[in-house]
Amino acid sequence: MSGQATPVEPVRAAADAVKAYIRMHRGQLAADGELLALLLPERAGLGEARDLQRFIIEKLAAENAALKAERAALLGRQSASVRLGEGVRRFVLDLIDARSFAEAISLTLAAAPAFGADRAAICVEADGAASPTKTEGVRLIPEGTTEAVLGRDGTGAILSGGGELLLGGDGKDCRSLAAFRLKIGLEAPPALWVLGALAPGAFDGEDLTHDLRYAARALERAIRAWLALPRI
Repeated sequence: MSGQATPVEPVRAAADAVKAYIRMHRGQLAADGELLALLLPERAGLGEARDLQRFIIEKLAAENAALKAERAALLGRQSASVRLGEGVRRFVLDLIDARSFAEAISLTLAAAPAFGADRAAICVEADGAASPTKTEGVRLIPEGTTEAVLGRDGTGAILSGGGELLLGGDGKDCRSLAAFRLKIGLEAPPALWVLGALAPGAFDGEDLTHDLRYAARALERAIRAWLALPRI
């Protein structure tokens, strides 16, 4: 008759119940040699029961260690995200308090550790005839670099290489890079805010990227204000 549940054979139902019990009480099973022996074929000896017991205990211990490692990693990422969020807030307040363009650039470089970075720079595109900049922390990069790194419309990117191109000789050992477009002015050349870290994966995570992108928006507005450029 349609609409009725398909009956389950008693033996199969009992087997499913035993499996469910074992899954729910694995710790008790691992500590009960007698129960383990009952699960083995009748020809199995005590030695095999102990081997199975040891196998299950080791398996449970490995699973427990894996869960602890995963929990520690999650807590570490959460802690890093909190620290970065606090660093972004301090950075924005310092930008507001800056009294000159040079001071704004200086505090941008000094804030690198708060973002989990070891290196920082503001990169501005220029042709080969441009004179080197005298402002510390501001680097000239070849025309087209910004689009090559971020694409035509990208606002930011997390990279694992290219530190020497963007940060100069000090960036060649960086294994993590965070590059964000700075929209300084309609007539201004393309520019990037670049952070570099010696450790790999330093800027991974959606929350971290979001905070860094926010800091980049604050930086470009501060630069526009100190250069007396119109809003975009």
